[in-house]
Amino acid sequence: MYFEDFTVGDTFVTASVEVTAEGIVEYARRYDPQPFHLDPVAAEASIYRGLIASGFHIFSMAFGEVARTGIFEGGGQGSPGIFEVRWVSPARPGDKLHTDITVLEKRLSRTRPDRGYVTMRFDTRNQRQELVATYSSNQIMLLRTPGQGTCQAARLR
Repeated sequence: MYFEDFTVGDTFVTASVEVTAEGIVEYARRYDPQPFHLDPVAAEASIYRGLIASGFHIFSMAFGEVARTGIFEGGGQGSPGIFEVRWVSPARPGDKLHTDITVLEKRLSRTRPDRGYVTMRFDTRNQRQELVATYSSNQIMLLRTPGQGTCQAARLR
């Protein structure tokens, strides 16, 4: 998709990805070695009362499915960063996570006529539709026809 293909208010939903105990422990060993991610016994004694996925693991799993939607193919050029990051509730073994993507805003680049910025919110939910994690980011998107964009910034609230 390209900049022109997005409209404020558009929503996309990813496929689900399953959280596994093995995946939680494997990720934690490499990147987030805290007891409630590594050891089911220690996790049971923690405030979480069981093994939970690292927040960064949740975002990694979820973003893999975001990328597989294809919305960044063609025009996607990455993102200068994320903001409004929140881990809302734990993801546990057996949870199935999907992400709802909402287009919040779009604006043309002031300095580069071949691109614009599409602000998106990514809400990752479990199989019970409970919010697990959320963040927003500005996605750099190429214009299908450089210099021809006609967009005004708009934001949903």
